[in-house]
Amino acid sequence: MKKFLPFLLLAFVSLFIFSCDNDDNVVGDGDTYSKVRDATGDFTNGNAYTLSMDIGIGNNDVVLVYRRVNNMWQSIPKTYYLDNVVAPNTGRELDYSFDFNTQEVNIRTSANFNQASMSSSEANQYLNGQTFRIVLVPASAGKNVNTVDTTDYNAVIKYYGLDDSKVSEIKTK
Repeated sequence: MKKFLPFLLLAFVSLFIFSCDNDDNVVGDGDTYSKVRDATGDFTNGNAYTLSMDIGIGNNDVVLVYRRVNNMWQSIPKTYYLDNVVAPNTGRELDYSFDFNTQEVNIRTSANFNQASMSSSEANQYLNGQTFRIVLVPASAGKNVNTVDTTDYNAVIKYYGLDDSKVSEIKTK
């Protein structure tokens, strides 16, 4: 019995050693990590008013997209109601939206009017040289995306502990 007691004690202690893992604060599912990327491009008739970017994420991961408006990031989808001097109160609507899969994210504009008919100032404001920030969030990050206000870019960055001071650019297609 005296020889059996040390082995039992060793087994009992090793149970606690291997079960006490303090990796609770790591955001990531082992193969995907939260990332922030920028993409800039022009929405034109030639690209069907769609910007596409390559990404690589897991099947259950989440993509959040924000559009730069002045010096702030605005969550999309977003609808703008446009009236101009030439045709006031026309009820023109321009929508930004996006979809994604594990390989790419597509950001598009759609409208209830012909986007090619926009004035040059409207096109410069809404279609040309648009910059988007893409935030890739692992679904099993140990944190639930539903517990953060995803419309607030700064809240998302803080919640996931992301460094957005040196964001790399991804190419649009």
